[in-house]
Amino acid sequence: MAKAILIVDDNPNMSTLLAEMLEVFDYESVRAADGAQALEELDKGKFSMVITDMRMPNMTGLELLEKVKQKYPKLPVVLISGYSVDGDVVDNGSVKPDGFLAKPFMMSDIEKLLNSLL
Repeated sequence: MAKAILIVDDNPNMSTLLAEMLEVFDYESVRAADGAQALEELDKGKFSMVITDMRMPNMTGLELLEKVKQKYPKLPVVLISGYSVDGDVVDNGSVKPDGFLAKPFMMSDIEKLLNSLL
């Protein structure tokens, strides 16, 4: 699974939509409903990138970002949000995301992200 992307979102409709968009660019995806499941999936497989929602129950996207970067420092992590995000919120932690997608995003946004990070 060299070209697989882990999608982490508690909204199954959003993760399905994102998975379908990634298929257009020949990327497989694995979906996780929360941060704990995402960490389990990361231990099981090899991924090219993690795309995670910022607002999820139990573990936020920022918390997941920190845990992923501790264990897999070179793995790109992209945050997505449907809410307006203050740059200080994303940049305030010790670990920075590799990218950010604002919902609603378009196919061209996904393409730009893939081209810049992979």
